[in-house]
Amino acid sequence: MARIQLSGIQKQWGDVWGVRDVNIDIADEELVVLLGPSGCGKTTTMRMIAGLEDPTEGEIIIDGEVMNEVDARDRDVAMVFQGYALYPNMSIYENIRFPLRMRNVPKGDQDRLVRRAADMVEMGDYLERKPSALSGGQRQRAALARAVVREPQVFLMDEPLSNLDAKLRQAMRVQIKHLQRQLKITTVYVTHDQIEAMTLADRIVIMQGGTIQQIGTPDEIYSDPENTFVAGFIGAPPMNLISGHIHKGIFTAENIKIPGLNMQVEGAIKLGVRPEDCTVMDAKTKTSHMTGKVFSVEPTGDSTYLTLHVGQNKIEIKADRNYRADLGLIEEVELDTERLYLFDAENGQRVR
Repeated sequence: MARIQLSGIQKQWGDVWGVRDVNIDIADEELVVLLGPSGCGKTTTMRMIAGLEDPTEGEIIIDGEVMNEVDARDRDVAMVFQGYALYPNMSIYENIRFPLRMRNVPKGDQDRLVRRAADMVEMGDYLERKPSALSGGQRQRAALARAVVREPQVFLMDEPLSNLDAKLRQAMRVQIKHLQRQLKITTVYVTHDQIEAMTLADRIVIMQGGTIQQIGTPDEIYSDPENTFVAGFIGAPPMNLISGHIHKGIFTAENIKIPGLNMQVEGAIKLGVRPEDCTVMDAKTKTSHMTGKVFSVEPTGDSTYLTLHVGQNKIEIKADRNYRADLGLIEEVELDTERLYLFDAENGQRVR
C-alpha cells in the first residue's frame, strides 16, 4: 500500500511552534499511534500528512512521492474523525457511498463496495437508517465503513473513540485492529489514551511539546522508557517516580533505602518503579526497601491497587486481589531491584 516518511517536519505559526523536527518512517501496512497529551502536536502532524496543514519545513513522502505540493484530495488518504462527520440527511448506505460518487467509481461497482464495507464493520443491517437512529458505536462503525469503502493507501484516525463509553471503546478497538490487519492498509492513529496506544499499535510515537520523546513497540515503550515523561505517561497506574540520592550504589529518600544498585552514579537522582514491581511484605519481615502509611485501597476484581504515603511521595502498588487494609496502617514494601529505573534529576533522561 504505502510507506510514509516524515523528514524534518516543522510547523510554526508566528512565534508559536506546533511541531519541531519530527522524523518518522512508517512501514507499509504498519499501524503507528501518535500518543501524547493535548497540545503535544500529534493532531497537527496527522493534518500535515493529510494535506490539511502545510509544514513550515521538511518533507512528507508517501509511497516514494513528496506530497508537500499535492492537494489533500489527491493524496489517497481516508480520515476518521473524533466526530462521526456523517451527513444527517442521508441514509447510512448513502453516507458510505458518498466517497465513491465523488471519485466517479462506476455505478455498477458502488453497491457491491458499499455492502462489502458495511459487512466488514457489522453494519449491513443498518444501511437504510439515518445517523440519528443509531448509537454512538454504530455511527463510528459507519464512519469507518465510509473510510474503508474506497480502499485508500493510508488511513488517518484522529481520536475516533473519544466520544464512546468505556465498553464501546474496547469493542471498537478490537474492530479497528482487526480491520487494519484484514485490509493491510498503512494507518496513523492519534490518541491521548495510552491504553488505546498499547493495544492497537505496532509502534508508538510519544510526543510532548511538539517534539518526539520516544518511538518504539508497546513493549519497548513500557519496559525501556527514555525519560521521566514517557515513564510517567505509560502505564495505568503510571510508574512511580521518586526523587532521592544515590551513593555507593545505595538509593535513599525519606523512608526509602535500596542497597545493591550496580550503577556508577553519585548524587541527586530520580528512581522509577512500576506498581507491579512493588510487593507488600509480611508483617514478620524484618527488613524492607520502603515504609509507608496506607492512603487508599482500591479493589478492582483481579487485583487491588494500594496507595501509600511514603514521606512526601504517594506510591502506587499493585497488590493481591484479596489485599485489604485500614487507612493509616503502616506497611513495609519490597521492590524488584532488577526492574528499577534511574533518571537524571535535572533533565529527566534515563541513566543507563
